[in-house]
Amino acid sequence: MPIQILRFRHREYDLSERTLIMGVLNVTPDSFSDGGRFFEWTRAVEQGIKLAEEGADILDVGGESTRPGSRPVPEEEELRRVIPVIEALRPKISIPISIDTRKAAVAERALQSGAEMVNDVSALRFDEGMAGVVSRRKVPVVLMHLRGQPENMQADTHYDDLIEEIRGFFQERIDYAVSRGISRDRVILDPGIGFGKSMEERHNLILLKKLRSFRALGQPLMIGTSRKAFLGRILDLPPEEREEGTLATVAVAVQNGANIVRVHEVRRTRRAVQVADAILRSTKEG
Repeated sequence: MPIQILRFRHREYDLSERTLIMGVLNVTPDSFSDGGRFFEWTRAVEQGIKLAEEGADILDVGGESTRPGSRPVPEEEELRRVIPVIEALRPKISIPISIDTRKAAVAERALQSGAEMVNDVSALRFDEGMAGVVSRRKVPVVLMHLRGQPENMQADTHYDDLIEEIRGFFQERIDYAVSRGISRDRVILDPGIGFGKSMEERHNLILLKKLRSFRALGQPLMIGTSRKAFLGRILDLPPEEREEGTLATVAVAVQNGANIVRVHEVRRTRRAVQVADAILRSTKEG
């Protein structure tokens, strides 16, 4: 039976009631989406509060860019970026904070500082200590599909069967997580829109269209399409002008089974999701 309740330390969400919104807070100087606007920590804190006030259900704080071709950030620098922000936000907002990191030590410190969730683009593969941190802390974890690392993920984007290969990856990662003591009801899956996917072969569009294929795995699904390059390719627009395109993908994702949508712009997304949820949950004809 699909997992319906997502539990955090001080609250829980019933995923059968509505789609959750994860607000993105990049504390980096080189984010593709916001150009380092929130790299200075006071501005980052202000933005985090703003996203919570606009209706985010979860706030995802990240200190390392994972855009295609990006290089890893040293652990000390990543900690310097995110920990003060999490510590400052924790008493100011009531929603759970997620730490977006591939490093176990960063996840551990972030959870100690008030975060309640781990968003790992490597699906517990980059750092062998990450599974232990998630297991000990008993927090939700997002496992994302990604070939290689962000710096080389676009080197090989060929799939014989896109959906089946990602489904197989997810099953292997779920099994690994459970074998390391992570409760299955804390595992969330993200097919990794824009991560090791080909725009020429329309992989991102296919994933959105066939997202429901992954529901059979029984885990909540998260989708992150916000301002991404495939939207720029369709619309011929820079990241800051891709909001309408993002909202279109959010509506499709909700229709096709997404439980969480990860976005930079929360206020308008909340409105779009409310309408999409109302349609999806309306009384069925016949």
